[in-house]
Amino acid sequence: MRMLGSKDLLGLRETSADEIHEILNTAELMKVVITSNNKKTPHLQGKSIITVFYENSTRTRMSFELACKYMSGTASNISASASSVSKGETLIDTARTLDVMGTDVMIMRHPMTGAPHLMARNVKAAVINAGDGVNEHPTQALLDMYTMKERFGSIKGLRVAIVGDIRHSRVARSNIYGLTKMGASVVASGPPTLLIPDLEGLGIEVTDRVDDAVRGADVVMGLRIQLERQKKGLFPSIREYRKFFGLTEERIAAARPHALVMHPGPVNRGVEISSEVMASPDSKIDEQVTNGVAVRMALLFMLTRQKP
Repeated sequence: MRMLGSKDLLGLRETSADEIHEILNTAELMKVVITSNNKKTPHLQGKSIITVFYENSTRTRMSFELACKYMSGTASNISASASSVSKGETLIDTARTLDVMGTDVMIMRHPMTGAPHLMARNVKAAVINAGDGVNEHPTQALLDMYTMKERFGSIKGLRVAIVGDIRHSRVARSNIYGLTKMGASVVASGPPTLLIPDLEGLGIEVTDRVDDAVRGADVVMGLRIQLERQKKGLFPSIREYRKFFGLTEERIAAARPHALVMHPGPVNRGVEISSEVMASPDSKIDEQVTNGVAVRMALLFMLTRQKP
């Protein structure tokens, strides 16, 4: 098994296609554990994993903790509101304190872009970025790619439509970096106010017409509309968004037969995706959650076997 080129996983922008391929292959082995009757392996025995979340999370945090426990590691967590951070401790102070406690992997989510990178430079432990600002969410993109690979056998040559709030989505950025490296063709679509002018420079197609984006797609991925953006006037109303950008049965029909429907969650049901589409056999939203545990198991295993 190849190891990663860095002690950390901070983003897919700096992760090579070979490394992504190795992570996805390892996740395939880990999914066998999850789907077995005995969800216990010794892969992380004697290892200490800490989740450091400065933002609320359910799926990501729980999947990391389950991944650790399934492999016999010790999982702990701290939140900003319940730690010395609320007393004024700096990020670097917190990181160093956890590091000298014998921590092997720190998993961090932070509202500021670049915070996990700062932490990684100041600790010996491996650091995994679980979402930083509007920058990246690499493990979500890896589980998305694993879900595609599981269905199609390969990511190369797939047409993937990503629809929604591209501008504020760290999931979209990580998927764009990862999918293009793996040979997929990506098209991003959303209201003009929720797109970024320089997206084409990343080697993808951009359109504000969702019907054009979905047409002929192998995978259609909806993104959560952050409802607080509506208060800033970035789109007229939920009703307008649903009408022009919601993934309905009629819109999905323009994609390739049995195209995958995906969403990183949580879903605003009936806004980004209709209930009918969510309930369809081609919806892999629940499967993505299962695959998220497998991918995070793979990463924890690989990062705790890096050479010093």
